[in-house]
Amino acid sequence: MLLSDFLQNSAQRYPDKTAIVGAIYGPSLREDRKTYKELDEMSNSLAHALLDRGLKKGDRVGVFLDNSIESAIAVFGILKAGGAFVVVNPQTKAQKLAFMLNNCQARCLIIDQKYSRQISTVAEQVLPVESIILCGNAQHSVEGLNLQNILAEYPKNSPPRICIDIDLAAIIYTSGSTGTPKGVTLTHLNMVSAATSITQYLENIPSDIVLNVLPLAFDYGLYQLLMTCKFGGTLVLEKSFMYPYAVIKKIEQEKITGFPGVPTTFAMMLQIAERAASPFNFDSVRYVTNTAAALPSKHILQLRDVFPKAKIYSMYGVTECKRVSYLPPEELDRRATSVGRGMPNEEVYIVNEDGKLAKPGEIGELVVRGPNVMKGYWGLPEETDKVLRPGRYSWEKVLYTGDLFKMDADGYLYFVARKDDIIKSRGEKVSPKEVENVLYEIDGVLEAAVVGVQDDILGEAIKAIIVSKNGLVLSEKEVRGHCQRNLEGFMIPKIIEFAASLPKTLTGKIRKAELKV
Repeated sequence: MLLSDFLQNSAQRYPDKTAIVGAIYGPSLREDRKTYKELDEMSNSLAHALLDRGLKKGDRVGVFLDNSIESAIAVFGILKAGGAFVVVNPQTKAQKLAFMLNNCQARCLIIDQKYSRQISTVAEQVLPVESIILCGNAQHSVEGLNLQNILAEYPKNSPPRICIDIDLAAIIYTSGSTGTPKGVTLTHLNMVSAATSITQYLENIPSDIVLNVLPLAFDYGLYQLLMTCKFGGTLVLEKSFMYPYAVIKKIEQEKITGFPGVPTTFAMMLQIAERAASPFNFDSVRYVTNTAAALPSKHILQLRDVFPKAKIYSMYGVTECKRVSYLPPEELDRRATSVGRGMPNEEVYIVNEDGKLAKPGEIGELVVRGPNVMKGYWGLPEETDKVLRPGRYSWEKVLYTGDLFKMDADGYLYFVARKDDIIKSRGEKVSPKEVENVLYEIDGVLEAAVVGVQDDILGEAIKAIIVSKNGLVLSEKEVRGHCQRNLEGFMIPKIIEFAASLPKTLTGKIRKAELKV
């Protein structure tokens, strides 16, 4: 099966059903709804246009658009032409955009005309791009095809099928929080396998209506589009969570059944819920999912009150294999700090510092094996070899995630830290996550991050940075007292700072490197 089959199959089964609700450019930006038949035909037209311009199997096409119906058209149109899509967050600056397009040797770029100033800058730096497809109305003079013209002029039938499932489908760039972004190469098989496993444990059905506020450049957001098309549901595509009250209204209006988010999303939503005069009407929501970073257990339990009829899924994943694990909702009360077990059609295990299989409760690096594991980093064989290593069987390579975990006797995973984030203080190893969980227990804490900073006596001193909820004032004495009551002595932060916000990547992950200064 190919990724493009998700859309084509649903278009055959549910041609007149609404596939997507979201912004569409056209003559002016507005909200629209497209059926599966319409979305399928529009992506076919784009595919014919790309083939007409010489796109070959495996050629990369950049997508530089806000979350929109055109974004969905672009993703499936590129796949149907046999190409591989590279979705880039439109907040990305011109220099980084140029790096990504040069790095993956993109032959075409689909871009919003409102970024036309950046087009000129990027065009001077990007050598491989041969054609540009524009969406919206140009404010400045730019050269390129217009997507609206393509949709009007090119055939609506499916182009010839030229890929098999081991062909390249996408390159997803890592956030670059620790350096230059790396391009994660994924085949149709990788992505179909991941989507199949996730929709299986979420028990998705065609009546599901999924709200996505996450950028499609973020694999978590991208898969909402892919998976919804797979099971024939409806995707409500929002630009972001920048205006939370509008999103809350959308949940109620559209009768949303599935709501994926990241810790920042839920922290903001819980804060709004606390101040609300009356409870929100979220009875339609049957499941809520979290990944990108582990939710504090306190927030997980609070979400139950906000979404009273929803199952709460705490999950863990990395771009290199999409999803790793999920915690069955019925286990929340017993294992609130766990991110669950490996998802269907995947095996996970932990190796200790000696490279041996870790015992229950022993901390080690998490390893993933399965068809969802990437093929490597684009153009970086040495970096690839660091994470894709020989497995237990002679024919395979498995993914070493770089994340430290421990596993209980029942096979449930508990995140400890990124390998590079472990704090070595007073001769002891300290998990930032463990300290952060204790900080989140303090009333008034909205967000918390813990890092290690150089210290001549301790080796590393533990530094906690806290963002308070609006209108609440916390003192260092109060925080330190709570930590003394709930943490071992060597885990108590030496430095406690308060901040208005925490630095984050475009996908909502905290930039801890910036907090160490």
